[in-house]
Amino acid sequence: MTRTMRALVAPGYGPPETYVVTEVPVPRPGPGQLRIKVAAAALNAADLVLPGGDYRAMVEVDFPHVPGNDFAGTVTDVGPDVSGYTAGDEVFGFALPRVLRPMAGAARPSLGTGSLAEYVVVEADTPFVAHRPAALPVDQAAALPIVGTTARALVAAGAFGADETVLVVGATGGVGTTVLPLLAAAGTRVTATATAADATLVRQLGAAEVVDYRTDDVTAETLRRHPGGVDAILNLYLPGTELRGLASTLRPGGRLLTITPPPPDADALGRSDVTGSMVLDMDGRYGGMPEVAADAVAGTLKATIGRRFRLTDAAHACVAFAREHTTGKILVTMDG
Repeated sequence: MTRTMRALVAPGYGPPETYVVTEVPVPRPGPGQLRIKVAAAALNAADLVLPGGDYRAMVEVDFPHVPGNDFAGTVTDVGPDVSGYTAGDEVFGFALPRVLRPMAGAARPSLGTGSLAEYVVVEADTPFVAHRPAALPVDQAAALPIVGTTARALVAAGAFGADETVLVVGATGGVGTTVLPLLAAAGTRVTATATAADATLVRQLGAAEVVDYRTDDVTAETLRRHPGGVDAILNLYLPGTELRGLASTLRPGGRLLTITPPPPDADALGRSDVTGSMVLDMDGRYGGMPEVAADAVAGTLKATIGRRFRLTDAAHACVAFAREHTTGKILVTMDG
């Protein structure tokens, strides 16, 4: 008799309103894999855009599809050819849907069966799965994997110096709320885009200035405050095809780092005197889960958790993520 579990399921291409929590077979670990009883998972944009069909021309999703990348939980089963893990180990990390194998790193890809479920099967030998230290709470361990690695990669790739001016677009999202304290610790002066309601939050996280993107023209207001242009921009929200306006706020020789595709070039930026790059680390060259854990335990890396849901309400969580203004990370905990 096949064991079943509860999971959030996208039954086919469509919006998150079509997602349901239902019974599906418990995944079995194969060679090199771990089965993990999930304690908590966190939402990311990929959980919606893949079953939403945004990238259907590039990758076909197999349905029914269980979303979810970030997770924290307990190892229950260890597949053949796995070393370093035993049943009962507390672990955390992220694993991309298996249909994204071409994007998941060249050497040690992190792939899984979807973490918005009671159990997930992931690859053991990857930089993006690790033991969870006792000093790292489960909720932080579940919320940090993708935003923590992304924030660390942005700071490393940006090589920010003290007193540099940095414009952060999308500052109240999961990555934004995680990277702001890192930029402040580096001595930069951050201008963050946020609503008036979120201004206090981003200032507490390290922003020196706030531009209200709902009432102000971000480009014009940034140039009014910094007539010579800012040193750098972190774009955490706008599509890579919509960066020309932002690029106009850079000083000559400035740099724009983005986490949204496509990678920016001079044509997209409308300038040849600045540099643009897309920061995407799928091989762990800027560090994986061990480094995220160390920074989190040291107190230098923390996720802002904006809302919490139970697995029973996971479909509602995805709708809230897609349709409502949310800050930080949305966490989904298991019901039992």
